[in-house]
Amino acid sequence: MFFVLAGEAQLLARETIVTLAESDTIAIPPHLTHAFAAAPGHDADLLIVIAPGVERFDYFRQLRRIITGDLPADSLLAEQQRYDTYFEQSAAWAARSALAAA
Repeated sequence: MFFVLAGEAQLLARETIVTLAESDTIAIPPHLTHAFAAAPGHDADLLIVIAPGVERFDYFRQLRRIITGDLPADSLLAEQQRYDTYFEQSAAWAARSALAAA
C-alpha cells in the first residue's frame, strides 16, 4: 500500500501510470509489476506498507547509497531475491522517465 503524505507521486501498475496527490492511497496486489517515483517537477513523501513483511530496510538504505554515488546502480541486481524486488522493463515507465528528464 502506498499513501502520499505530501507532494505528488506517480505509480506504475502493469503498464498504467496513475498520479497520486497528498492523502491518496493505492493498494497493489501481490506479484503485480509496479514502480513509483515523485511526479515530474514535484517532491513526494510516501508511507509504504508491505505485507507480508519482507525485510527491506537495507534495500532502501542501498538505494540511498546509489543516489549519493557510494554504490553503482547495478549493485541491486544481485540483491533481487534477497529483497523480493525484481527489475522488469516497462515501456510506459521508460516513456514517463524520458519525459521527466526532458
